[in-house]
Amino acid sequence: MFDTPFDRYDDLAAARLAEDEQAGDLDYHHQGDAPAAPITEAPPPRRKRVWLGLALLVAVGAAWWLFRGGSPAPAAMPVPVVTAAAPLQTNVTEWEEFVGRFKAFRSVEVRPQVSGQIVRVHFTDGQIVRQGAPLFTIDSRTYRAALAQSQAEVARASSALALSRSNLARAQRLVAEDAVAATEVDRLRAEVRNNEAALAAARAAVSARSIDVGFTTVRAPISGRISDRRIDAGNLVSGGGGTNATLLTTINAVDPLYFEFSGSESLFLKGRREGMANGTQVDIRLQDEADYMRHGKLDFTDNGLDPASGTIRARAVVPNADGFLAPGLFGRMRLATGGTRSVLLVPESAVTTDQTRKQVLVAGKDGTVAARTIELGPLVGGLRVVEKGLRPSDRVIVKGVQMAMPGQKVRVEPGRIALTEARQTPSATTAAPVSRAASATLAN
Repeated sequence: MFDTPFDRYDDLAAARLAEDEQAGDLDYHHQGDAPAAPITEAPPPRRKRVWLGLALLVAVGAAWWLFRGGSPAPAAMPVPVVTAAAPLQTNVTEWEEFVGRFKAFRSVEVRPQVSGQIVRVHFTDGQIVRQGAPLFTIDSRTYRAALAQSQAEVARASSALALSRSNLARAQRLVAEDAVAATEVDRLRAEVRNNEAALAAARAAVSARSIDVGFTTVRAPISGRISDRRIDAGNLVSGGGGTNATLLTTINAVDPLYFEFSGSESLFLKGRREGMANGTQVDIRLQDEADYMRHGKLDFTDNGLDPASGTIRARAVVPNADGFLAPGLFGRMRLATGGTRSVLLVPESAVTTDQTRKQVLVAGKDGTVAARTIELGPLVGGLRVVEKGLRPSDRVIVKGVQMAMPGQKVRVEPGRIALTEARQTPSATTAAPVSRAASATLAN
């Protein structure tokens, strides 16, 4: 039937069987002529041939089954099950983010106005002081002695002035009787004026010496947090004002504080066109804070851009009633620039990357998966703003993204992107480069 080794084996067996039958017939004829001989019983050859044929048939059938491909067909792959939901459509407020540093509302270096020895320190390092509170006391004995001397000069000038006035009055009475020359009267008048000037000078000297005595007690020029003392009691300090005077300590006004930052030229132009001005609200968070818990108002924008960096300085005023903030702290500030607009939001986990493109997988009505190239916006809580490439009616695969491939059929289970997730989850991740604002929040 087939030209196989088994078929050739059957033909050879049949030929041998025919030869055996012919030999048996010859023996039978010879036995008729020859005398009878004892016959020994032998196994019948036909039964062996039957069993051999059955074995060959089984072998041929097995070979045919193997060559025909008898392995069972592989089971069909199950259809992946994914969860898809329409993108969340809501209103968000766009913000621009800046990095800046807190600065003291006012900062003063405390230096003495007079020279002398420090005899007492009246504050504890780092405490809050009020304007006018005593900080240092300088030995005032020499200044009080100078004040007493000036007061004595006032007394002497007052006595001389009184005498000159009496002499002038007496001479004026004698002028009517021609007993005193007119020139003498003029001299007495000049003497009165001279003594009046001397008295004024003496009184001015008393005021100056009184001021020096007052300067021996160094007082806080402003209210705020004081630094540590740079000079201990017993040391000599130099006065006179200016940078040549000895630095005693510094005071920073910490309520409110300034927050200084720099913005680019494009943001400056955008703010001008959108009507941003002083008084615009800003939100600030510190380095270890996830949410913008501190609020202030824009206070100052410089009158020109720095030509070297192309940026402009700006400043906000931030209340600090509890004194928690300190000058020099870094912070991240956001400033509302884009107003409120409607956007589509999807979970961050639904966004995939294809080389340099951002994509989401969407499921069609028939369950066919398709890839949509999108343009990302800022994070709003745990959700990502999609600027372009997605429609509100699309069903975005939010679970089972790893099991879905473009062009593949999937079984879609309905899902929902909850609004509470965006409201309750603060944004603490670093946002990828976006096309518009640096961040956004849900609009109230």
